[in-house]
Amino acid sequence: MIKSILNAVSETVRPRAIAPTQLPVFPLGSVLFPGGTLSLKIFEQRYMDMAKACLKNSTPFGIALIRSGEEVGTPAEPEAIGTLAKIVEWDMQELGILQVRLRGESRFRLTAQSFTRSGLIIGEMTMIPDDLHVDCPELPPCAAFLRKVLTQTASEQMAATRFDDAGWVSFRITELLPFNNTVKQKMLELTDARMRLEVLHRFLGDQGLIG
Repeated sequence: MIKSILNAVSETVRPRAIAPTQLPVFPLGSVLFPGGTLSLKIFEQRYMDMAKACLKNSTPFGIALIRSGEEVGTPAEPEAIGTLAKIVEWDMQELGILQVRLRGESRFRLTAQSFTRSGLIIGEMTMIPDDLHVDCPELPPCAAFLRKVLTQTASEQMAATRFDDAGWVSFRITELLPFNNTVKQKMLELTDARMRLEVLHRFLGDQGLIG
């Protein structure tokens, strides 16, 4: 049910684009959302070099879901829309394996890509503006559900909550629910927070998770 809804709305929603730029892209088998966090182990030399440069210059890189291919080896083909990632913590407890914690920032759309000699993808991208701050009838019950879950799980997200922000609430709920990556990618691509919340509200109601 939810996939058919997302397929319908994604045909009508087109991202507004601003400020083209070039940044490295890391194709992954998971989706990172704006405001979300992700732990990652880096061991391939191309990504080690990328991470070191990002740490040195305090710059982000792109995370995009793999459309085809694998995380390791030959560069995978990434989805066109992904999320910028900023390294907020790092550690190397084991030689040759860099452990990083990422924070999702703005979304981007890949318009072109090239490859370095090591196989690192350099994406030409345009940034997608944040969701507009909107109010909608689905926000209060969805926010109440999210607050309850985060409180019960003692989530680190409770440290910087924005329960009045439809975009933030919809991204956090999408992270929590057991959707597959195809659905999560569709939710990432939606640029209307109201639409995203309508989909989530319907799903949560069908599952008996909200009244």
